[in-house]
Amino acid sequence: MLSARFKPWHVALFLGKYAWLTARRRPVLVHFEVTLRCNAGCSFCDYWKTDASARASELKSFADAARFFNPMLVTFTGGEPLLRRDLESIVAEVDRAIALKYVTLITHGGMLTADRAESLWNAGVHQFNISLDYLDERHDLARGIPGLGAKIMAAIPAMRARGIDNIRFNTVIKNDNLDQIVPIVLRARELGVGVNFSVYTDAKNGNRDYLLSGEPERELADVVRQLLDIKRRRRGVITNSDYYLEQIPRYVGGEMREPCRSGIRTIHIDPTGRHSTAGVTVTRAARWERRGGSGAVGPARGTAGAQTL
Repeated sequence: MLSARFKPWHVALFLGKYAWLTARRRPVLVHFEVTLRCNAGCSFCDYWKTDASARASELKSFADAARFFNPMLVTFTGGEPLLRRDLESIVAEVDRAIALKYVTLITHGGMLTADRAESLWNAGVHQFNISLDYLDERHDLARGIPGLGAKIMAAIPAMRARGIDNIRFNTVIKNDNLDQIVPIVLRARELGVGVNFSVYTDAKNGNRDYLLSGEPERELADVVRQLLDIKRRRRGVITNSDYYLEQIPRYVGGEMREPCRSGIRTIHIDPTGRHSTAGVTVTRAARWERRGGSGAVGPARGTAGAQTL
């Protein structure tokens, strides 16, 4: 589900760049974590505990890293990236640094207005991913932001009215929101947006309260069957592959023994320029580190929180 900004012939260009990056063992995806600060208060994440003084050490530009790695996919994340008042400048510089790319912004949506979204869209963002785990008051409580759910639901039509045509919900499947999974898909369809699912893990801060096990496991299998049925009847709303959805019960049940390969072609750059790597990208990343990595070296703080199978 690409934005209308892209034409059919762009698909061939992206496939060509993917093949080129793969042949040279270079990263396909670079995550730019532009801040660790966050104004939410999620119990499954500690980013909101980051002191405001961390702002002083945040890079003003990620263009050098973008130019060096030249990825196909770019994600701006945090923390809450919209806390950066200079985010448009950061996005625009990365946009100019890479000729062919697809750019995503991940946000909790609490600061996302149609005006801000349009300015980021014009700066170079191609897709907005908004976190949404519940349709009722539980979402506000989980994020610690009163009125957040209503704000998200109001912002999306306003964004689409401005011509922003690629918006997705990022929904984490947890033990207390299985009743919300299908309704979120139906709401997304009504709003003309997509949904991307991931499975909760305790990797961010060790909080095991939302892990799926026991009775929720059995309910989960039924929810996955419903998602696959919806996806087969109407493609384009649920953006996960059929394979991913089919493997969720196996993963939760501890049956998966295959290694996770989601990070093999990924580089993560934290707010100070430090990186984390996996697999085949390590050689390229080491060269970036030897160059100074925008003045910072060493491993980045991990950002795992939702399992990508």
